[in-house]
Amino acid sequence: MSVTLDIRLKRANKVYHEGESVAGVVLLVCKEAVQHHGITLNMEGLVNLQLSSKSVGVFEAFYNSVKPIQLISSNVEVAKAGKIPAGKTEIPFEFPLSTKGNKVLYETYHGVFVNIQVTDLPVSSPQYTLRCDMKRPLLAKDLSRNCEFIVHSQPQKAKVVPTPVNFTITPATLQNTRERSLLPKFLVRGHLDATSCVISRPLSGELVVENSEVPIKSIELQLVRVETCGCAEGYARDATEIQNIQIAEGDVCHGLPIPVYMVFPRLFTCPTLETTNFKVEFEVNVVIVLHDDHLITENFPLKLCRV
Repeated sequence: MSVTLDIRLKRANKVYHEGESVAGVVLLVCKEAVQHHGITLNMEGLVNLQLSSKSVGVFEAFYNSVKPIQLISSNVEVAKAGKIPAGKTEIPFEFPLSTKGNKVLYETYHGVFVNIQVTDLPVSSPQYTLRCDMKRPLLAKDLSRNCEFIVHSQPQKAKVVPTPVNFTITPATLQNTRERSLLPKFLVRGHLDATSCVISRPLSGELVVENSEVPIKSIELQLVRVETCGCAEGYARDATEIQNIQIAEGDVCHGLPIPVYMVFPRLFTCPTLETTNFKVEFEVNVVIVLHDDHLITENFPLKLCRV
């Protein structure tokens, strides 16, 4: 006896904000009438924190003090025990997306050491999921279905005024270098249109190679997430790459403006976030690779927001 269980949300893009309702239908399709012992729908939001392998053992108290942080939890019975008729059956549902007390619904974010989920599973991350369970009689297998949806944080009220950031890269401006005198001579100028960025708009700017003694191999933009988590005993800070975009290949013409353009990827970025137990920040690196394999990197901390 074949039964198909699915969750369909009314909103095609599956994006919701705090205070709205998550509405849809539980869809059941079967060729014959099906006996069941109840159909339930569950929604739960957690923030899951973990340390990187290099920090394990450094903060032993971390695992005892930082448990998954529950943001939201709702459970509803959409159908009492009985029979589902043959054919297609739709059972409507609606969940208010609101928290109790002073808790905040953080934006959906898929990180490496910080994850934010609303989920029906006992482990999670900010990422939001509905789970529907259909209990069946003894000899029939229970059915289960998950459906993820996305939560966006409320737009900030303050206006974001873009402030251009100019930069100049020469051997003298580089940090963390050994034997600076052996570096080839080069001069790169440019600007970013803003480092306080609206997450739904691209990062933009311009870069000009004025001169370089050694031919250039590649120019890249590297977006980095910086995740900090811990407890009173200490904090672990880890930077990992989100994406890398090549904006120029080969020995570019000197004096030619090269556009800088990067779209912030959905789910893997979120508005810059700072709480008691974790922080999520972002940076962008302008990376210039020379033919002699010298790597020149200029770092820019970013502040992301939603308007």
